[in-house]
Amino acid sequence: MLSIIIPALNEEKYLGPLLDSIKTQDFRDHEIIIADAGSTDKTVEIAKKYGCRIALGGLPAKGRNEGAKAAKGDLLLFLDADCILPDNFFDAAIKEFYEKKFDFASFGLLPYDSDKAHKMAFNVFYNWYIYALGKTLPHAAMGIMAKRDLFMKLNGFDEAIKLAEDMDLARRAKKIANFGIIRAVKIFISDRRVKKDGWIKTAFKYLLCEWHMIFIGPVKSDIFNYKFDHYDNKK
Repeated sequence: MLSIIIPALNEEKYLGPLLDSIKTQDFRDHEIIIADAGSTDKTVEIAKKYGCRIALGGLPAKGRNEGAKAAKGDLLLFLDADCILPDNFFDAAIKEFYEKKFDFASFGLLPYDSDKAHKMAFNVFYNWYIYALGKTLPHAAMGIMAKRDLFMKLNGFDEAIKLAEDMDLARRAKKIANFGIIRAVKIFISDRRVKKDGWIKTAFKYLLCEWHMIFIGPVKSDIFNYKFDHYDNKK
């Protein structure tokens, strides 16, 4: 069984489209766990409507860990709530995962609501970058597939990390297991982050985060002022 784990906080706008894209897949041997961090909108109501299980969440790292504790599957898929999966995603991703004998894998990403120029920029500055560094400096964001036994061996996501806990997990996984990037399919994501913060500011923040992880270590302070559930806050 595949356990799909989605941390969420006030995601009523985005969660439905993601769950629709999961439900329309041919692959059915899965469960969906929403790790809710105390939503005050219709997030939990929508999740229950789609037959999801609800776990007590928190910040993304804690939510993912709590979802994994509740999971029944031997293969875990962590997704952000504002993703959309393309057709045939599960069949293609799982096939490549096992054919290449991965233990832990990430995905290329493409924004689904951007123009062609922004999609090209994202492809060049994120996807080509992570493909080039896949064997030496693993990256993972928005979508992670991992064997459950490896995830537990790694003690899951480090909940003390404030930003890029997914990349930290990927780099710890690479040290003891077979890491790879699934090429057969990409995950479509919302570009609300860059619309809110701006392309330049967002790129610079993650470049600094990368340098921090390489030269200092995981980001465990609030230096980057990351906040869960701020991208649609109009205040």
